[in-house]
Amino acid sequence: MLARITPRPLSGTVPAIASKSMAHRLVILAALADAPTLVRCSTTCADIDATVRCLEALGAHVERCAEGFAVTPVPRVEELAGPAFLPTASPLLDCGESGSTLRFMLPVAAALGAEATFTGAGRLAARPLGALARELFIGGCTLSPEGSWPLTCAGRLRAGRFVLPGNVSSQYVSGIMLAAPALGLRGATTTIEVEGALESRPYLDLTVRALAVFGIHVAEQRLTAENGKPERTVFTIERPACVSPGTAEVEGDWSNAAFWLCAGALGTRRVAVSGLDLASPQGDRAVMGALLRFGARARRGGGLASVQPDKLHGYTFSAADIPDLVPVLAAVASVAAGETRITDCGRLRMKESDRIATTVEALGALRGEARAEGDTLVIRGVDALAGGTVQAHNDHRIAMMAAVAAVRATGPVTIEGAEAVAKSYPGFFDDYRALGGEVELLP
Repeated sequence: MLARITPRPLSGTVPAIASKSMAHRLVILAALADAPTLVRCSTTCADIDATVRCLEALGAHVERCAEGFAVTPVPRVEELAGPAFLPTASPLLDCGESGSTLRFMLPVAAALGAEATFTGAGRLAARPLGALARELFIGGCTLSPEGSWPLTCAGRLRAGRFVLPGNVSSQYVSGIMLAAPALGLRGATTTIEVEGALESRPYLDLTVRALAVFGIHVAEQRLTAENGKPERTVFTIERPACVSPGTAEVEGDWSNAAFWLCAGALGTRRVAVSGLDLASPQGDRAVMGALLRFGARARRGGGLASVQPDKLHGYTFSAADIPDLVPVLAAVASVAAGETRITDCGRLRMKESDRIATTVEALGALRGEARAEGDTLVIRGVDALAGGTVQAHNDHRIAMMAAVAAVRATGPVTIEGAEAVAKSYPGFFDDYRALGGEVELLP
């Protein structure tokens, strides 16, 4: 699908969509709970639907309703040694293009003892799993050889101690945390030792918050480096009982709200997003601070975040905890005076696209000045972007970044592969129009 955008300033207020990060976590825990749960979720997307599809394949019943998802857990059976889950035999789990779904559902399926086959689309098969797969193998599972696809997993994961690196993917740690209710169904304790500095720490905080909704406490201990061992963070989940709260609420999504807030910084008028938790552990809440550092005027209060334009100037910041914000903040940087350096971007190479390369390419197509220096993005601000054609490379965040960048373009912007927005935000172009944008969508 092509999206042809005639540059117009965006203004007004749109409601935040549901956080797919929190939706993944809550529907998974609802499927492992002791009773049905209504997960209130105002919107859905391809990634959320992938997780729901996998849970249904494992034996949960998930009904889409007006308020969100009505989840009936995976069946369980009482045995002499205690209760045990009874998942579907030999399920096929189609993860679509969702890396979160694969990295969360793999340990969950292993903990349930499901002899599962995982499949998916796009670059999913290339997304790294090495450290997580190693821990599953040590914990009693057998997996198909590394690099094979589809991926198969058999055996039942044992509770105990898991050791994972902190600098690869927080999703590995979250996946084990989300599997803990199945691992601890008979009273066992799960310990996760994370070696080195924790990157994307806010996503772990989101997992801890989701577990708390279902009555599960995560204890944390930080150990300093000593005797040749690196700095470590130890998470302990003792005898987790996953108790349904009856209803669980998916909060508004800061990651996608960031596109509209950045549009406010790029344009000439105020743009606001309602329905956001201003105290959320979502790391992408940092977009407000980032835009203030660029020089925009940002305000928040009463669940509303708003941004107005002002004179923008570049600065240097790390993407370690906010990788999903990089493309759209790079768009802001492209018209900010001076130079912006975004460091610690290495993990962006293994997203839906190589986001270092595709961000540079997209800005270049609009006559911006961007380059990569190793794992750092360097952007030199220009007065205005030009029109041009941007290839989305099947990446939702590149497609949305290009649409937002069009606010500061002097001519029409065409986005090839614009359908990629459905991965996280199917209604993106509807909301773009609601804010005054002019978009023509073509097959």
